[in-house]
This record gives sequence, C-alpha cells and structure tokens, in this order.
Amino acid sequence: MSGRELCFLTVAEQGGLIREREVSPVEVTTSVLRQIDRVDGKVNSYITVMGDAALSAANEAEREIAAGDYRGPLHGIPVAVKDLFYTRGVRTTAGSRILRDFVPEEDATVVSRLRDAGAIIVGKTGMHEFAYGCTNVNPHFGNVLNPWDLNRVPGGSSGGSAAAVAARMGSAALGSDTGGSIRIPSSLCGLVGLKPTYGRVSRHGAIVGAWSMDHVGPMCRTAEDAALVLQAIAGRDPKDPASSGEPVPDYAAQLSGEVAGLRLAVIREYATDPTDPEVAAAFQAALDLLRGMGARVEEISIPETRYAIGASTAIMASEITSYHEQYLRERPEDYGEDLRLRLESGLLIAATDYVKALRVRRLVTDRLLESLGEYDALLCPTEPTTAPRIDQEIVQFPGCEEARVPALVRHTRLFNLTGLPALTVPCGFASNGLPMGLEIAGAPFAEGKLLRIAHAYQQGTDWHLRVPPVALS
Repeated sequence: MSGRELCFLTVAEQGGLIREREVSPVEVTTSVLRQIDRVDGKVNSYITVMGDAALSAANEAEREIAAGDYRGPLHGIPVAVKDLFYTRGVRTTAGSRILRDFVPEEDATVVSRLRDAGAIIVGKTGMHEFAYGCTNVNPHFGNVLNPWDLNRVPGGSSGGSAAAVAARMGSAALGSDTGGSIRIPSSLCGLVGLKPTYGRVSRHGAIVGAWSMDHVGPMCRTAEDAALVLQAIAGRDPKDPASSGEPVPDYAAQLSGEVAGLRLAVIREYATDPTDPEVAAAFQAALDLLRGMGARVEEISIPETRYAIGASTAIMASEITSYHEQYLRERPEDYGEDLRLRLESGLLIAATDYVKALRVRRLVTDRLLESLGEYDALLCPTEPTTAPRIDQEIVQFPGCEEARVPALVRHTRLFNLTGLPALTVPCGFASNGLPMGLEIAGAPFAEGKLLRIAHAYQQGTDWHLRVPPVALS
C-alpha cells in the first residue's frame, strides 16, 4: 500500500494495520501530513498544523508498539482537534483575534485522553469565531471551505474539523456542539458526527460557549470510528463539575450490525416542515432501508419541538454573552462584526426571559423522554438543505424561503437544549453532488444504541465511501 493511500483508510482500518505491524504510526501520520500539504491550501481547514510534534509523537508510538506496549485502536492514529481545545504549548485561538496569541499551559481533558490512548494530534482546526455560528465564515483566519464544493460553507462551528476529515487530512477529529456545531458540518460534509449526552464527555479545557448546552464529541467517516474515539474520551472528570459518573460501556462491542426489533420514531414536525425535496427523498429512502432491516419505524407528533429554537436562543445568548462581557467592554473592535452584533444582542435578554427558557427546557425535555420511553430512537433529517453557498444568505424551499442560519439549526438545537445524545450519518447525495444526513437521537447515555443504528445503516449503504474531488487532487 502506498503512503498516499493510508490517509484514505478509516480509523479502524489504520488501527488494524498498525496493530498487526503492517504499517507504522509514522507512515500513517506522514500520509496525513502530506495530504494536508497537498489539499489544505484549497480548503483552509487548519489554523495550526503541528507537523513536527506529530511526527515526534508518531515515532514514540512506533517505539512503544515495537516494545509490546500497544495501547489500543487509537494508538498511532492522526487526529485533529478544534481550535478551542487547550493544547499545552500550542496556541488556542477559538478562531478569534481576541485569543490569537493565547498559549495554554495544559491540555484539555479530551486532548489528554486522546494522547493517553496513543492518538497523534496533527493540528488545530478552523472554526466559526468563538464557536458562535454555523457557517465557518471567519474574518480573522479565513473561511473554511466545503471539500465537496469550494464555493459552499462546510457548516459550523466545527467546520474545520469536518473539512479536514472529509478531505482525508485527519483520520478523525474532535468538535464541540452548542447548537449543532458537530452535526451541522458533519452532515454538510458527509461524515458521522456525534453529540453525546450532556456530561458524557468532559469540557475542561474547552473554551466556554454556553455552559449548559456545550458538548464535546467525535467527527469521523464511520460510526465504528466514532465509537472508538468516544471510548477514549468519555467518562467522569473531576475538573468538569457537569461531567457524569455514568459507567462507560464498550461502544464498539455494541456495533452488532442489527436493528431488527428496534422501534424508531420519526418526528413529524421535523419531517414535514420546509425541506429540500431531495433531502426529503433521501430521508424517506433511509427509513425504508431501516424498515427493510427489520426496524419498526413509526411517525409521532412532538408539538413541543416548536419551542426549542426560542428557548435555546435565550439560554445560549445569555450564557455566551456572560462569558464575553469583559472582552466586549475592553476590546469590541477585535471581534468580527457578525459575532460582536450577536453578543451585544445577548445583553438585551432579561433574566426573567432566561428563567422562562429554563422552564421551557424542562417541558420539552420531559416530552422527549416520554417518547423515548416507548421508542429506541428519534429520527429526522439532520439538515433540511444541502450546504449553502458562501454568499447565500437565504435558503429556498418549495413555496417559501428561510434565512440561512435558522434553516441550518432548525433540527439540531432541540438536542442541545435537552442534553440528549444525537448523531448524524450520511444518507445520500443530492444532484448538486453534496451530501445529506440522517439525524438519530436517543435517551440519556444511549450513545451505544445510536452508534449501533448508524453502523447498521452504513453496512447497507456506501455514502461514507465517497471521496470529495479536492481530496484526490
């Protein structure tokens, strides 16, 4: 196998070759770094490439494995991390001029756990400024571009992580998700992106967005890879008071490839609201496939979902603006205009509105938990549209139009508000060549079940095997 081909393999495939010593961590890491050299000038997925450090870590991994000290399936695997996770001795910008020169003295817990698992950190990926946006248009470090069409957004805020993995410039990546920031770019770039249950993964060392809605999770090409990464980063962390002590199961062991007997519920409100016809058709085809595999798929109404956007907006805007209050007073000119305006609008939300939003959160959460007492998972299209053009502010639907940002967060915010786990898995390509995603959500700490469904679905499809043309250039 040529060095060029190694970066096109999945985490599981690379890990198997490394375990059997058919290839070395140095060969795999070199392949990914060369792909970055070839491709990232077109995509702009990285803010900082850690090439020398990555090769040094890969050499150390090679020595450890040769000595019989094999740490597991991530040992020697090149992973990218969003540039809001602390990396000791390496700047962490959060995509902003505010933190352009900030160099942490410690690793974020998730970065430390990746290193403990033997993963190789290859770089820090681009993002929407301070993770407060879903396009990855960035005035400070340049826009990240969608590898499937360089005239379109990759989604955000974890767009650099999604673009890197999709273009084979990282075997896996970490993202954060406050309103959809893992699932939106994963869907628009054709990946599996998992937002775990609130508290499942530590956020210590991740620059704060909205503390009651922030989540950390993996972005990969397959559900199997996402299971392997989640295994490494999940679990209680005393440094994050919100992290949970819920036992961490063996996620990979739950990937049976079977969905027979599972009860899956389609959220009627999300399946019937304005949607691109090709997205709607791909969603129905995914449901048909799951039925053909033995799952029972039914449609249910959850009218309380209509409250999710309003409540999550009040909570998110209040909490994020609270974090930025001092910077807004002292350095407002250092923010990009779109972010500064959003932060200033957060100052206008009254405490009474915040409290009302918390009450609505409880109402919506209880309703979803009630539904999940009867069903194994909830289903909807991840995005009602494919990736918009960079200059496209309005999304057209049959008979109506919608502003770009509300359209992109319409189906994702619900699961940040409620803290329930949700993932996206590729479910087709539109006639414009852009990927579409199926969102699967479940009960608290049901990540294993969601990964099982996504993995089984991927066994019956080949969407995840397609490669963006730019990656082959």
